[in-house]
Amino acid sequence: MAENRRKSENIRRANRVIQTRTFVLMLVLGVAVFLVLALKLYQLQIKQHDYYQSKALDQQTRSTVVTASRGTIYDRNGNELAVSATAETVFLSPKELAEELEKPETKWTKESLSAGLSQLLGVTQESILEQMERTYSQYEVVKLRVDEDTANAVRELLNDNEVHGVYLETDAKRYYPYGSLAAHVIGFVGTDNTGLYGLEAQYEEELQGQTGLVVSAKDNGGNALPYEYEQYYASHNGDDLVLTLDTNVQYYLEKYVKEMADQFEAANGATGIVMDVKTGGVLGMVSYPNYDLNNYSEVSDARLKAAIEDGSASLADQQLRQWRNKALNDTYEPGSTFKILTLSAALEEGVVDMSSTFECSGSITVMGQTIHCSNTSGHGHQTLKEATGNSCNPAFINCGLGLGTDTFYEYMRSFGLLDGSGIDLAGEATGIFMAQSDFSQLDLACYAFGQNFNVTPISLIAAQAACINGGYLYQPHVVEQIRDSSGAVVYQHDNTPLRQVVSQQTSAMARECLEYVVSDGGGRNGQVKGYRIGGKTGTADKGKTGDVVVSFVAFAPADDPQIIMLIAMDSPARDTGTYPSGGAMVAPVASKIMAEILPYLGIEPTYTAEELMGADTTVPYVVGMTREEAQQRVKDRGFGCQIVGDGDTITDQTPAGGAIIPGNATVILYAGAEKATELCTVPNLLGRTASEANSLASNAGLILRFTGATNSTSGSIVVLNQDVEAGAQVEPGTVISVQLGDTSLND
Repeated sequence: MAENRRKSENIRRANRVIQTRTFVLMLVLGVAVFLVLALKLYQLQIKQHDYYQSKALDQQTRSTVVTASRGTIYDRNGNELAVSATAETVFLSPKELAEELEKPETKWTKESLSAGLSQLLGVTQESILEQMERTYSQYEVVKLRVDEDTANAVRELLNDNEVHGVYLETDAKRYYPYGSLAAHVIGFVGTDNTGLYGLEAQYEEELQGQTGLVVSAKDNGGNALPYEYEQYYASHNGDDLVLTLDTNVQYYLEKYVKEMADQFEAANGATGIVMDVKTGGVLGMVSYPNYDLNNYSEVSDARLKAAIEDGSASLADQQLRQWRNKALNDTYEPGSTFKILTLSAALEEGVVDMSSTFECSGSITVMGQTIHCSNTSGHGHQTLKEATGNSCNPAFINCGLGLGTDTFYEYMRSFGLLDGSGIDLAGEATGIFMAQSDFSQLDLACYAFGQNFNVTPISLIAAQAACINGGYLYQPHVVEQIRDSSGAVVYQHDNTPLRQVVSQQTSAMARECLEYVVSDGGGRNGQVKGYRIGGKTGTADKGKTGDVVVSFVAFAPADDPQIIMLIAMDSPARDTGTYPSGGAMVAPVASKIMAEILPYLGIEPTYTAEELMGADTTVPYVVGMTREEAQQRVKDRGFGCQIVGDGDTITDQTPAGGAIIPGNATVILYAGAEKATELCTVPNLLGRTASEANSLASNAGLILRFTGATNSTSGSIVVLNQDVEAGAQVEPGTVISVQLGDTSLND
């Protein structure tokens, strides 16, 4: 019995061990399985939550983006420079199309549908067929931003063939009403409506707005549910920019800078800036070559295209060249236009005053190096105004040396040249200067007349404006206001000056010297009848290449400046018949631009008695009057008078009554004689003196209007250009405008 009990106890003990081990094993296996499940759940619900949620949403809903309208860009007068026009994007759902094709009543095939869309949208049929094969997708864009007519044609195709699976959604297309006007300032957007260049890129956040969304539910078959299952999240349109640019100022600046660059075959283009001297607001900014904002990828400049065609440059390289804004992306040696800053600093520090005189022998030696003047024979004895008008290098070197290296360097810093202008456009380059610790007397001598360092045009004109506006340095800017879609102003530019660099008195003396440059010095080709103009010429050598950068800065009115303009041309040809200098090549262009924009901006001319004699006057109507009455009426208006015929009564006249011609022109009266009716041939007046040109025009039956350097006593003043080309056939008495200037000026 005892033995049996022991066996039973052993069996029970063995069973308990087995049970314990089984429980432990089950527990371990249970925990392991739980851990595996927990890990899998963690991966599905936590790590891959977004993925599966998006898959579920994709199965249960369709989301359509509602594009926000990009903000409009206006000029200072409210003219639209960049607008977003309504457009539509065509997309297809390959998944829906595949399901439609399985239905026996389907009226179309992949081939017929893709062919129809290809013809309407200008997209290859192959690419559309390739998109249709992606049956896992519900959104494939066929064509972005098609116009209204094309969109309607697509709808007609879809309706006629009862197509389900191709859709159109409202979008916005960027459009530039003025084409190439201010292209380098405005910039452009890419295919995704995101700013890539210019203001479009710089103010992307403000202009783009916030997109909206329409979320609609689908049933288990992928069909859209009724509209009560739809949620709409409104878009918010972008803010508008109001610029300081003026479309009229910009137009004239672009027109004449292009003419100049083409005439003188500028190898590296040209740039120009017009600025309000009292705020720093940019009224115009041009970089040449230019391009069309509505077709920004096309290279339109003949020289750039030729380089692509002959293989010397790629399309991408030439695109970058035409998009580059030379006014702020590039630097250059300013040459003698920088002397405005040297003059102002020397006057401010008392190194010179208006009674200072200089001796110029044609060169000066600094630290053993001989530096020549533009006049190698020397200017001799000069006053400060005369030295400025002559652009005398030795005189300005003496001004710089009188300031000393440390003081001169600090003025460059104070004028904002070392840190850049801070203009509200992307990509402003940094000037290239010698480190102050290495700045020697020889460096100072070269810097004093604008050589051996580089600046951007925008930094230079801001500093030049400070020299003539009372000494105040303003930050250049092109955006005056930002307005939200309701018209409320959310940003207003602060026109407080950054600092005063020189005094009002110094600025007044600098203006006096610079007005002399245009009235009697090397900038006399920049004269504008009826206006007091100040300015400075510049010609900078580009190292050993033999090329130069020629430039001219002008401001008006000289006694109370309102605007300042800087124009620079890089590497003009040397075989044009005009001496390659700022005074000979650029100043006449500045004169033309100023003559157009000053009256437009409301700056009234003031004429001398001599100028009034030649001012435009209306011709009186004298047909039917007696010879004596008609002659007296014509002379009372200041015109000369010539009578043809022996009759007692005037039967015709040239020009006709009401015509506006120069007041010193001659009116021809016909007394019984028959007026000539044949057209007159315009003579070639280029290179002629004023008297020669007037004689040729009179003999051809035409009247001349003279502009440009008309009050200079130089014997080398000739006609630089005429507004009607030689050989043209025109009516008798037509007024031909010609610009006079000196083609031999150097700086």
